Amino acid sequence: MKLNAARNNNSISRLAPFGCFYATMLTMKSRRLLLLCTLLLAACGKQAESTKGTIGVSLLSLQNPFFKVIADSIEAEAKKQGYDTLIVSADSDVARQSNQIKDFIVRDVAAIVLSPTNSKAIVTVIQEANAAAIPVFTVDVPCNEPGVKIATQVATDNFGGGKMAAEAMIEALKGQGGKIGVLDMKQVESCILRVKGFKEVLAAHNATAARKIEIVSELDCGGANDKGYKATEDMLQAHPDLVGIFAINDPGALGARGAIEKAGRTDKVVIIGFDGQPEGKQAIKDGKIYADPIQFPDKMGVEVVRAFMRYSKGEDLPPQMLIPTSLYRKADGVADASLK
Repeated sequence: MKLNAARNNNSISRLAPFGCFYATMLTMKSRRLLLLCTLLLAACGKQAESTKGTIGVSLLSLQNPFFKVIADSIEAEAKKQGYDTLIVSADSDVARQSNQIKDFIVRDVAAIVLSPTNSKAIVTVIQEANAAAIPVFTVDVPCNEPGVKIATQVATDNFGGGKMAAEAMIEALKGQGGKIGVLDMKQVESCILRVKGFKEVLAAHNATAARKIEIVSELDCGGANDKGYKATEDMLQAHPDLVGIFAINDPGALGARGAIEKAGRTDKVVIIGFDGQPEGKQAIKDGKIYADPIQFPDKMGVEVVRAFMRYSKGEDLPPQMLIPTSLYRKADGVADASLK
């Protein structure tokens, strides 16, 4: 027994240094794990502090460069203010946009920003957001329907821009008058306002003009190049003596230009667009479009986020915040360093 005890004691003595080594290794591993956990917790805490919530954004169509600029501006400004963004494209589909807003409500976003695909059809789902106490803001396209609560509407002064477009048409026709067409988009409030402003100025002009400017055709261009092309083809077939076209946006105006070129009437038909997208500005510089009342989508994106920040602090907001347009002619295009 003594011999066995001695052997055991000797074994323990021989293993003692290894035990110390393993203990040291375990201690080092524990310290590393503790340090790693501390760093991860700190990072998670920092990330949690860096975001105050999410702003849900549903825009008319991100295929349109105009709305892409709005989206980018919203994202950048929201980030500065400590908010994440969830930006989606409605693709001009009311059902799609309704589902997107329902998803925002389920996610309990801090605010909803949208450009309605159809101001009337979207009322019910906006009311759902109102019931969930989520503030709703519109950008570019307003929603003036009864029964909904909109915190504020940030948009171009579309009515004023339409008036400016009519003044450009009068200027381009140089007192000659004649038949013109309008490429519109009757389901979108901003486009309705543009055409309304356009018609108001033309009516005032015609009241005293020796040669009147007569709107003989109004067709939906869907705000798209291909639809603008087809609608213009139809206009030219019905009215071969057409002298002008007002399109509610640049894609529609560029589509009109394509149809006019095909018909061999480039020197006979004046085009007035709307927006001031790079392609539209280039066309103005190249003499393909006469002029555009240009918008400032970057300002819209910034202002709608700032409006939300004011709202979140309890400030009262005006019903709408309008950004004036500026008339862009060929001389502006020639001086524009961003163009070719």
